[in-house]
Amino acid sequence: MADRLTRIAIVSSDRCKPKKCRQECKKSCPVVMTGRLCIEVTPASKIAYISEELCIGCGICVKKCPFEAIQIINLPKDLDRDTTHRYGPNTFKLHRLPVPRPGQVLGLVGTNGIGKSTALKVLAGKLKPNLGRFNNPPDWQEILTHFRGSELQNYFTRILEDNLKAIIKPQYVDHIPKAVQGNVGEVLNQKDERDMKEKLCADLDLNQVIERNVGDLSGGELQRFAIAVVAIQNAEIYMFDEPSSYLDVKQRLKAAQVVRSLLRANSYVIVVEHDLSVLDYLSDFICCLYGKPGAYGVVTLPFSVREGINIFLAGFVPTENLRFRDESLTFKVAETPQESAEEIESYARYRYPSMTKTQGNFRIRVVEGEFTDSQIIVMLGENGTGKTTFIRMLAGLLKPDTVEDSDVEIPEFNVSYKPQKISPKFASTVRHLLHSKIRDSYTHPQFMSDVMKPLLIEQLMDQEVVNLSGGELQRVALCLCLGRPADIYLIDEPSAYLDSEQRIVASKVIKRFILHAKKTAFVVEHDFIMATYLADRVIVYEGKPSIDCTANAPQSLLTGMNLFLSHLDITFRRDPTNYRPRINKLESTKDREQKAAGSYYYLDD
Repeated sequence: MADRLTRIAIVSSDRCKPKKCRQECKKSCPVVMTGRLCIEVTPASKIAYISEELCIGCGICVKKCPFEAIQIINLPKDLDRDTTHRYGPNTFKLHRLPVPRPGQVLGLVGTNGIGKSTALKVLAGKLKPNLGRFNNPPDWQEILTHFRGSELQNYFTRILEDNLKAIIKPQYVDHIPKAVQGNVGEVLNQKDERDMKEKLCADLDLNQVIERNVGDLSGGELQRFAIAVVAIQNAEIYMFDEPSSYLDVKQRLKAAQVVRSLLRANSYVIVVEHDLSVLDYLSDFICCLYGKPGAYGVVTLPFSVREGINIFLAGFVPTENLRFRDESLTFKVAETPQESAEEIESYARYRYPSMTKTQGNFRIRVVEGEFTDSQIIVMLGENGTGKTTFIRMLAGLLKPDTVEDSDVEIPEFNVSYKPQKISPKFASTVRHLLHSKIRDSYTHPQFMSDVMKPLLIEQLMDQEVVNLSGGELQRVALCLCLGRPADIYLIDEPSAYLDSEQRIVASKVIKRFILHAKKTAFVVEHDFIMATYLADRVIVYEGKPSIDCTANAPQSLLTGMNLFLSHLDITFRRDPTNYRPRINKLESTKDREQKAAGSYYYLDD
């Protein structure tokens, strides 16, 4: 077995501190004791170097390192032939590349830190692949020889000979104001090479912010602006890194239609997306990425959209006979099973009256409703329809202007709130943050096994809060929210910054916690798969965003989803393999059938 494996050693430049640890890794290595330089650390070294050729994979250095900076990973030797790029010694490496096809949308799905952004840079011609030889990089002739016989040979030849223009929409749109100055209209005028400004502004709802400064845009407005800037230019390769973040369901579908409108006979469109229903709707074919985040990533062969997403959820690649996740992820998208009469009687029921509230030019009317404990209510509506305003009224943080039913009083609740935007201001480690905010919860064995372990909080404990990435911050914020004692947990967009796999894990954590703790959760969520997995009941918001809206009473999943989807004029079916919701293509046979039957949200097999 040993001769079929090759080892990679990863040393984290952020964590490795050779001057502080007195070179514990070097002292512990049995190969170094025999006189060979398996681990090298000189007095001037900022980071340890591990020779992958000499390493025997004993793992002693991994256990001895006080900063958990070392990983030793066994890989099949066959993958060595397929190395596309490695950044340097003991760093991340990518095996194989996605294969784009002209006139079709290629979707990429995989966890964070697995190489999707690296693959985009290589395919855009912004990063020259070194085939793993970072000391002696190959020239383009050798790279083309390496890809000989594949579609990638033609692709790279076109990039070199035809000088193809590639544009990437960046993943983190909140960094855009630092790089772009001026108002939205001016920037779009400068970039308008296709004479499409008016159409794109209408499609992406940018007309109301056309005079606004880029620095004053909200997250959703920045996202739509970034998509417009890419789509308005003439290019042969369009790349979109997470185009649905910050957008509500309606805006996600409009953005998807704009992306698909860029397809031409000779153009390539590549999309990285974590909302699986949007990825399904957008793509013509899919490449999955698997591996170990931060260490290595492997790209699969192209699959059909349905097959590719199902392979990712199953965690098993049949063409390679390889399992990359211990358990498969399934969604039993159906009504909550009928409880017995005793169970229903044991639930605590809460009612709230009809209320109205006016804030500036915005007015919201709340229809009287009720909810129970052990229940998750998902709030469905566009951005700006007053979802957070409603919850703040329930929490007693906002007084309603009028209460229409004097018989029903607004109950007093303790509310734990996870906001939509998380800004890290705590000047210490995650451990200190949890200790100061939820000391009793984070040391409780049940909370540790139900919440902290699945959200992988343990590996973040000694990191500074201000240094955490978006996804890490989101997981810590969820942990803090669920750790506070409360009657109602309000969770605003728990999927933001999380990858597809983490979204499913977060959904399971929230569902299990609310059920066991016998509490109520109100969740605002635009990822349709996550929303349908979580929802016991739904509140549908209707009206004109930011002007006049109505929050309907909580209703069953089926009737609520039907109402919401009828406003959006889209239909959903479900996949027979894992029951995940799939958007029907507009005007497809299935779409027309379901609309004629009035069944926008399809639950039956």
